[in-house]
Amino acid sequence: MNRRFEPALQATGCKPATGGCPALLCIDLQYLGTVEGHGLFENHRKLGVPERLIQYYLDRVRDKVLPTVKTLQEAFRARNMEVIHVRVQSLTADGRDRSPEHVRLGIHAPPGSERASFLPEVAPQGDEIVINKTASGLFTATNIHYVLQNMNITDLYVVGVYTNECVSSAVRSGADLGYRMTLISDGTAAISPELHKATLLTLKGRFAAVLEADEVIKALERTHALET
Repeated sequence: MNRRFEPALQATGCKPATGGCPALLCIDLQYLGTVEGHGLFENHRKLGVPERLIQYYLDRVRDKVLPTVKTLQEAFRARNMEVIHVRVQSLTADGRDRSPEHVRLGIHAPPGSERASFLPEVAPQGDEIVINKTASGLFTATNIHYVLQNMNITDLYVVGVYTNECVSSAVRSGADLGYRMTLISDGTAAISPELHKATLLTLKGRFAAVLEADEVIKALERTHALET
């Protein structure tokens, strides 16, 4: 199947009368899995991953992903488009509500904990929507599909971590449910460059459009120019 993806952008936000709405979907940009010395990276040796790959990942998140996501958030907010934040956070302090997957992997972010806290550079602003999950699968483990339908959101622009895990799962499930998905390649990261590139190759053109942030922002600017 070679379905062509044509992401649609509206420069002045949601227009339900004329079609669906776009949103920026920011996945797992929290202390749990992005910052050295915190969360899953408190003790690198426990992960069983070579130190060079851990440093590659942490450096990419800090130097590439966070600045890219911040720029995209500002662009979407300036045009009254939704910015939606997803994070791992349990309902309970002991995590008894977690999925079997997260129990097996030892992933737990109690409510109000540092692990559950968003990174300040890309944290929610105002009344932006926050979706909490306790599994990799965003669409299977939360009510986000219901929420998106209520707001007539049809186009999702996805950033976050990890490219090959929670991000890929969201993109695939979203595409299956009929959303037009766009994965922002420089707004995502995996534990190795090979995993990142392989995931982009797998998703591109089949489940999502794969674009860089500057391409999305230029499209926003072109749409705005046509409307003014």
